[in-house]
Amino acid sequence: MISLIQKYTHWLHGKWPSGNVEKAPAANDDGTCNVPGVRIVGDLTGVPLLKFSADTGARAVQDILTEKNFVKGGDAALLDLVIIGAGVSGISAAIEARKAGLNFRLYESAEAFSTIRNFPRKKPIFTYPTDMVPAGEMRFRATVKEDLLTELSAQQTEHGIEPIAAHIDRIERSSGHLQVHFLKGEPVLAKRVIIAIGRTGNFRKLNVPGEGLDKVSNRLIDAKGFEGKRVLVVGGGDSALEAAISLAEAGASVDLSYRKKEFSRPKAGNLEKLESYSQQGKLRLHLGTNVQDIAENEVTLCGESGCDQVIPNDQVFILIGREAPLDFFRRSGIHISGEHTPKFWLTMAASLVFFFWLYHWKKGGKLPFDLHFPAWLNPQPSSLFAGLQGWWDTAGTWGNILKGAAADPGFYYSLAYCVCVLLFGIRRIKRRKTPYVKLQTTVLALVQWIPLFILPYFVFPYLGANGAFTHGGFGQWFGETFLSNGPGTAPDQYWRAFGFILAWPLFVFNLFTDAPLWGWLILGFIQTFVIIPLIVWRWGKGAYCGWLCSCGALAETLGDAHRQKMPHGPFWNKLNMIGQVVLAFAFIILIVRIIGWVYPSTGLNQLFKTLLYTLPLANYSYLVDLWLAGILGVAFYFHFSGRVWCRFACPLAALMHIYARFTRFRIFADKDKCISCNVCTSVCHQGIDVMAFANKGKPMEDPECVRCSACVQSCPTGVLNFGRFGKKTNDGYEKIFDTLPASLVQLAERRKSSSQK
Repeated sequence: MISLIQKYTHWLHGKWPSGNVEKAPAANDDGTCNVPGVRIVGDLTGVPLLKFSADTGARAVQDILTEKNFVKGGDAALLDLVIIGAGVSGISAAIEARKAGLNFRLYESAEAFSTIRNFPRKKPIFTYPTDMVPAGEMRFRATVKEDLLTELSAQQTEHGIEPIAAHIDRIERSSGHLQVHFLKGEPVLAKRVIIAIGRTGNFRKLNVPGEGLDKVSNRLIDAKGFEGKRVLVVGGGDSALEAAISLAEAGASVDLSYRKKEFSRPKAGNLEKLESYSQQGKLRLHLGTNVQDIAENEVTLCGESGCDQVIPNDQVFILIGREAPLDFFRRSGIHISGEHTPKFWLTMAASLVFFFWLYHWKKGGKLPFDLHFPAWLNPQPSSLFAGLQGWWDTAGTWGNILKGAAADPGFYYSLAYCVCVLLFGIRRIKRRKTPYVKLQTTVLALVQWIPLFILPYFVFPYLGANGAFTHGGFGQWFGETFLSNGPGTAPDQYWRAFGFILAWPLFVFNLFTDAPLWGWLILGFIQTFVIIPLIVWRWGKGAYCGWLCSCGALAETLGDAHRQKMPHGPFWNKLNMIGQVVLAFAFIILIVRIIGWVYPSTGLNQLFKTLLYTLPLANYSYLVDLWLAGILGVAFYFHFSGRVWCRFACPLAALMHIYARFTRFRIFADKDKCISCNVCTSVCHQGIDVMAFANKGKPMEDPECVRCSACVQSCPTGVLNFGRFGKKTNDGYEKIFDTLPASLVQLAERRKSSSQK
């Protein structure tokens, strides 16, 4: 049984990559952070591209100049601006500050452009996006490291920018200004600070004996110096693979150790060359191994079997990446993405308490075990508009409709829900600025307002009050079939109209009924097992989750600014299977319900009610519909992204994961443009490791995808495209790309192409 579950888990989702997102200071799109007056620019914004680094540095200064409470000049002891870091972004900011006549200082702990200086010799330089002209004065034309350094140094000299050598310890806000503290010396005061130190913090360590030996290094500058040497490279990223390849080409005897059994993230070109060299005997691969000990003339590796392997060695390169200088940001009180401070837990607790109250109030104020909220926590909705009761009583049909709506807590909740989708949807459109996001958000808002609010709360009650569902014909059939509790009952259950959009098992209460509602049973079957599988096959799971579903509507609008908070990694990917458990729960109840209808004397009717409503704290209605979909699903929006419910526990999403294993929808990638910046993975609020597909040029087929377009829109080089597989060809399947632009880079390219025509 366990083996079957493992195979199913692997088939459904477990075989897809599950890379983590590195911690970094939490900054807004304009570089501002939680400390007023401080802006973060360059690589730390998530895009390791020269043009973007220069652009963010220059724009930070330009934005500071437009701030209403910023006035340059005045007290000479109070600097207008301090820039920390003399890389591309820092120098770009300094040039802009010099142009603006600001009283500023530029501090650097090493030397200008130190990150570029540490690139391997003759490293190719890519200046993506090709057509982008960054803000400010810095320009890039060189194609290799040495020429680039010459070019950048010339621009630095031309503008008279000279960094001051210093090690900054922390930034502290005091009396409305910023104090910049050094490891040695007196602090300086500044009105604004720009942090441009990049991701050049500490190299990651193995923490093994011998790591401090002189022969151990964390960077390879020139492979030629190691000809004839026995060299071990440790790591599984592009840097490690490129180093191993360069050393092998230079004539070194190379071993490459990587802790996993297979590479998941390096570019396809590096993998192909590495495997070719391995087959030719130019280097040796030690996959699934860890370094245990480093000695003067040898290194000990250990595999999963526990057996040690000793290999002769002259030099070790540990290339397992760097960690951003997070301690500096912590000392400065700047929040780190993914870190949970006491404030995080306090606000989460407050959020849970509020939504616990809200969703129980929406359900009538009833707690488990037939307890109720005290009166002061359970205000009656009708009392909120008590002064209008007299008017409603004399206002005829619409007065009765409004009176009935005002007495229903669900009305206020639905109204607030729709207002949030509208207002935050407008914000999303302004932030994302693509035709795809504009159309998707508009459709989401219209679906929430019309079929999920206006129809059940206004249109159907109005039609019902005027006899549309009781005077025969189609209207009577419609009312008895879809808006009643069954034959012979009044067609006034207008809330059932939610089922026209929210399919089973997301919305279960049209099928989980005491007597079978044949209209809903038939429609529900067609929705869940015919229509949704077809649209998932054609457009992917996101055709429903990202364009129609009310849960998705709030997640994509209110949750848009929090999508980067979704946890990533193998552990969290395993939790995706919770939805399969909830789905099984829903199927069990449905089967029990159907058997109870067929054999009413078996006692299964009572079992059905127990599973759905009365099982202590674990009945479906309370545990799934109230807690998972409501309280936790919405309360976690502001701490773990708006897709917590959708990703981990939604039973309809779990069913669509199965459908999505057969979909033709893909996110295609142009691997030649991919710079492995990991932005696409970091903004995925479904936890998908998009970059693991993109940098290999493989179509993304993880069934979690909801077509939100964040990865496509955020990619700085326009790597990604929505599309699908078409007809089968000799080379596989025809690739059909979506025509609705979802990428800002590709949108700019299309506009440029159109203008040239």
